[in-house]
Amino acid sequence: MSLLLNDLTPAEGSAQKAWRKGRGPGSGNGKTAGKGHKGQNARSGGGVRPGFEGGQLPLYRKLPKRGFHNKFATTYATVNVGSLSVFENGSVVDLEALKEKGIVKKQLDGIKILGNGELTVALTVRAEKFSAAAKEKIEKAGGTVEEV
Repeated sequence: MSLLLNDLTPAEGSAQKAWRKGRGPGSGNGKTAGKGHKGQNARSGGGVRPGFEGGQLPLYRKLPKRGFHNKFATTYATVNVGSLSVFENGSVVDLEALKEKGIVKKQLDGIKILGNGELTVALTVRAEKFSAAAKEKIEKAGGTVEEV
């Protein structure tokens, strides 16, 4: 099997030939080219925009607007103290370490450590925010808390 760029071909059956519309009655898609006879959709540039209901008040205008989204809000990736037990005694826990272990997927605006669970190893934890319970549990286990 060759892996040269000039030898690449699509997988068998994945690439289909283009359907040539309006090329005579023998093509199986001639004359009206699958658009039927006259009407808005038969015209060049015809058709209606998404959500258009023929002039009837569309559903998206009937439904009430709800809620508010604060675009300036900070969103933290939350980590519970209990999930920090996977680290070895005396190790430094920061964003990179949490990503490496798969505890945090996205950074968002930072990390917040919450106090759910128990911690048995002494760790140096670096994060943007800590809950009071999390701080207490980390320090009780012999670790240190560093707010970044």
